[in-house]
Amino acid sequence: MRRREFITLLGGAAAWPVTARAQHGERVRRVGVLLNINANDPDRQANLATFAEALRQLGWVDGRNVQIETRWAGGDQAVSRRQAEQLVALAPDVIVATGNAVMEPVLQATRTLPIVFCNVLDAVGSGYVESLARPGGNATGFTVFEYNLSGKWLELLKEIAPQVTRAGVLRDPAISVGIGQFAVIQSVAQSVGVDVRAINLRDASEIERAIAAFARTPDGGLILTLSALAVVHREVIIALAGKYKLPAIYYRRYFADSGGLASYGYDVFEQFRGAAAYVDHILKGAKPADLPVQVPTKYELVINSKTAKALGLNRAARTARSCR
Repeated sequence: MRRREFITLLGGAAAWPVTARAQHGERVRRVGVLLNINANDPDRQANLATFAEALRQLGWVDGRNVQIETRWAGGDQAVSRRQAEQLVALAPDVIVATGNAVMEPVLQATRTLPIVFCNVLDAVGSGYVESLARPGGNATGFTVFEYNLSGKWLELLKEIAPQVTRAGVLRDPAISVGIGQFAVIQSVAQSVGVDVRAINLRDASEIERAIAAFARTPDGGLILTLSALAVVHREVIIALAGKYKLPAIYYRRYFADSGGLASYGYDVFEQFRGAAAYVDHILKGAKPADLPVQVPTKYELVINSKTAKALGLNRAARTARSCR
């Protein structure tokens, strides 16, 4: 593992104000936020709270000198497009877009309003920016990882569960990042002696049928790739992995916190704190084209020792204990 990597253990929209002036004549700035899943999801609620608190620490208080307009896409592409168009129509000072699934419709809706993105994969390859150092357009922000990290999930699955010879890769086929992550995993499959197959993330019943069919053959494991639907269906996926005794690797620690076997990825809260810092810069006059796209400075491997024991993966459980 590289030095920047480490292991840890774990045991609405409101209407716009009629006036754009705050008390004492202070101008109220408008910030639109489009999140890629449901409004009642506790994960994204925590992310949004982190963003608002980071803004507050920078002097921007919601309801006083900034108005945060929050919209939710629920993992639905049609809803994402509609919400993006509605936010753009409000002409906010800056829009925060979380995830590739909402970033694409936001960019389609405006090439002039400033955009700060977070939780996106491959900002250059996806066409959001010209380069990481010089974004060049109206968008900048924070990426989560490069595509080659996807191959490490398969390597990690094989290391934690050496008996695995087959891996079901759960991905959203409707977005380019779902296809791209699966392609990278395929490219390393032969080198680690694992056959891979795609399992599409569309709805819970389809996921259940696909995993049940996959589990009929022994020595299987799962990899969950990044997408809004991965978060929407996380409880179903984690439960099915446990039901069929399938070792599973996830792309960030939230899934391991929720009972998944292991995760390897980025700190989502850092993404939202960073987005708040870039919103602050833009509200003070900076241009997105002048703010370089940021990448994570560390990735973390998290192993849920309770789940490892339940799966009979004593080696993984011992590794977790040794890092306590």
